[in-house]
Amino acid sequence: MQTHQAKRVEITIEAVMENRLAKALLEAGVTGFTVLPVLSGSGRSGHWSREGQVTRAGGMVSVICIIRPERLDALLDAAFSVVDRHIGVVSIVDCEVLRAERF
Repeated sequence: MQTHQAKRVEITIEAVMENRLAKALLEAGVTGFTVLPVLSGSGRSGHWSREGQVTRAGGMVSVICIIRPERLDALLDAAFSVVDRHIGVVSIVDCEVLRAERF
């Protein structure tokens, strides 16, 4: 089966910023992404957990996008317009997809 080169971008950001990030990605032409809740973690500020929180204010989400390599710069510009001033991590890895026309 033939595979095609793609980029997998994962953006972990404060849950309250999810809508702003989604809007920025859509405006940049990114039409497909998945949002997952992040339950807990550890970083520069130490360990944190979503456990016991009543609101989204202290939570984090992970936004995952798979795109064609030539669209990466537009996605990163959009992501950094939101992430730059807030807590967040952006990672990029090479991946392969089966149906390139969907990305």
